[in-house]
Amino acid sequence: MVVFFDPGLMTARLDLEAPQAMPDRQGGATVAWEVTATLWARIEPLSVVVAEQAAAEAGTISHRIWTRFRDGISAGQRFRKGGRIFLVKLVRDPDETRRYLVCQCEEEAR
Repeated sequence: MVVFFDPGLMTARLDLEAPQAMPDRQGGATVAWEVTATLWARIEPLSVVVAEQAAAEAGTISHRIWTRFRDGISAGQRFRKGGRIFLVKLVRDPDETRRYLVCQCEEEAR
């Protein structure tokens, strides 16, 4: 199956961030995020789930993020666009041609 996608739709400039464990001097570690790449992408909102947490409404918005194929993007990383953060849950090559990657991501509503 060949995927027809217009790369001109990649209008969002995103930073790809990977988690880095930083020692906390107490035998543990804290997570710091390091920018590993900056790339063009298309962000497509998919769904919204609203839940109550500590007597306040919170939500999760799922997105499909398209980018050009590149090695090194995997679940557990995240994309950042300004103050918005998209956690990468799943990464796939939609037609296995190594042209594009589709990342299923979640953005926490704030």
